[in-house]
Amino acid sequence: MSRMDMGSSTLVTAYLVACVGSALGLLSAERARNATGASRNWWLAVAAVSIGGLGIWGMHFTAMLGTWMGTKVAYDIPITLLSMVVAIVVVGIGLLVVRRGDDRRFWPFLVGGVITGLGVAGMHYTGMAGIVINADVTYHAGLVVLSIAIAVGAATAALWATANVRGWLAVAGASLVMGVAVTGMHYTGMHAMHIVLNPAAGIVVDNSQDLITTLIIGGAGVSVVIIFLLALTSSGDESGEDAELLDRVMRRNETRQVGRRGPLT
Repeated sequence: MSRMDMGSSTLVTAYLVACVGSALGLLSAERARNATGASRNWWLAVAAVSIGGLGIWGMHFTAMLGTWMGTKVAYDIPITLLSMVVAIVVVGIGLLVVRRGDDRRFWPFLVGGVITGLGVAGMHYTGMAGIVINADVTYHAGLVVLSIAIAVGAATAALWATANVRGWLAVAGASLVMGVAVTGMHYTGMHAMHIVLNPAAGIVVDNSQDLITTLIIGGAGVSVVIIFLLALTSSGDESGEDAELLDRVMRRNETRQVGRRGPLT
């Protein structure tokens, strides 16, 4: 059996990627709550890409690039890209479930969390299935189940946060917790792996890690764009909220005045 070296520095880097993706997703979800129509759908899509694409998928492969499995590793590109699509889509589904539910009830978060958590676990093991390695790979069933449970719990907490967390400080705190949950799921799944080197098991013909690195760097670039958009729209959202609050106050005052005067005859 080959002993995996996951590296402490890689763990820290992967955790930071998860936190950044989570924070951008939470801030985008907050914008979605304050928006309507196409703008709201846009911000929900940005939240799905941020949490699913960067916070989950980006964290996963950041950790994988720093993991030594005892031999050279390559990736099946279609399967690897499929795992990224799975992560984004399941987070998007979870956000839509929560959006259509009642924020005062817990069941939309639970349903969305189960769907998203199973999808996140599916992303992880789909990504692992995309590994091309000269080894026989098996999994410890108990740890796989534990990793799925962590994924469901993390997804439920994340969806609750997207509907309830407001403000930069609250988002920062929630993203730190989400980062722990996401990376915890990943490393639990990695510890479930058992690798026995076998030269006949597969032939690594290229080093596709360059593509993975490029995608992660591209994700960092997208993150910069999202941060810019969040900063650009923050003042507009705040003014919109103030206008809406003022409108409610004026309507309430008009109703009270009409009630005091009585009906017109």
